[in-house]
Amino acid sequence: MLSKVAERIFWAARYLERVESTARMLSIYDTLLFDLPKQINFGWYNLIVINSLEQDFNERYSVQDERNVVKFLVGDDTNPSSIVTSLKAIRENIRTTRDVIPADTWELVNELSQYVEGNIQQGINRRDRHEFLGNIISACQQIIGLWQVNMARDSAWEMLKLGQNLERADMTTRNLDAATAAIMQIEDDDFAVNSEQIIWGNVLRSLSADQPYRRAMRSSVKGWLVCTFLLSDARFPRSVGFCLDRMIEAAKSLPRSEKIIADIRALHKTVTERDDDSPPGADMRDALNELQISLQYLHFTLSRTWFLSDQEPLAVAQ
Repeated sequence: MLSKVAERIFWAARYLERVESTARMLSIYDTLLFDLPKQINFGWYNLIVINSLEQDFNERYSVQDERNVVKFLVGDDTNPSSIVTSLKAIRENIRTTRDVIPADTWELVNELSQYVEGNIQQGINRRDRHEFLGNIISACQQIIGLWQVNMARDSAWEMLKLGQNLERADMTTRNLDAATAAIMQIEDDDFAVNSEQIIWGNVLRSLSADQPYRRAMRSSVKGWLVCTFLLSDARFPRSVGFCLDRMIEAAKSLPRSEKIIADIRALHKTVTERDDDSPPGADMRDALNELQISLQYLHFTLSRTWFLSDQEPLAVAQ
C-alpha cells in the first residue's frame, strides 16, 4: 500500500473518531446543565482549554459563553478540530481512498456531512442539541460498523485501527480532564458531593461505559474508580489501555514496527500500572496532560515510520 494511501486512511479514522468524541464531550456538558443544581455556575470555556484551542477560539470570539463555545466546536470552519472541519477532512480522505475502503462509506459520510451542515443551528441552540449530537454519534457508529463487518483485514484495516484507537485514547483522556476540571470548579460548593456523583455518572454514560463500569468495578460511581476504569480496563473499548492494546496488535502486522510497538508498550505499562485511589484533582489533570503529550509523540513516531510527513493531510477539502 502506498504511504499516501495509508496516511489518508489513518486520518480518515482519526477524524471520524474525533467527530464522535467531540459530540460525546459536548453531550456531557449539555446534560450536566440539567442535572447539576442551578446554584453551580458551570464554565463552558473549560472545553476550549481541555482541547488546547484557546488561541484559535480567542482570535475568533471575545465572549467565552456557552453559545460561542458550542458554535466553535461544532460549526466553525476556522477551528481545525470542529465537527464541520473534521467532516470535510473525512470526505476528502475517503474520496481519495475509495479503492481500499468499503464503497458505502462514501455515501454515509456524505449523508452525515449534509445533515450537520443543514442542522448546525439545531446543534448550537440548547433546545434541540441533544437530538443533534445523538444523530451524529449514531451516524459515526454506523460507519464504524460498516468498516467492522466489510473491510478485509489487510494493511488498510491495520492503519484504520491505528488511527481510530490513537484518537479514541486521546479523547478519552480529554473526557476525564473535562470531568476533573468540573469537579475542581465545584469542590468548595455546598452541593459538591452530590454534584461529583452527577458529573462522573454523566462521563460514564457519555462514553457508553456505565454498565461496563458497574460490571467491572462492582462499585458505586466514585471518581478515582471511574478514572481507573477508563484508563486501564483491559476489556472496555474506550479505555486508554484497551486502545493501546489494539494499536500494538495492528502494528504487529505492519513492517518496520519494532520501535512503535516498544513505545506503545511502555506507554501502556505507565497507564495500566497507575495506582492512585485519591480523589481526582490537580495531580490527575497533570497526569492526563502528560498522557496526551505521550500520545502526540506516538503519533509523530507513526508518521516518521510510515508516512511522508507529520502534518494532518487534507484537513480541508480544496
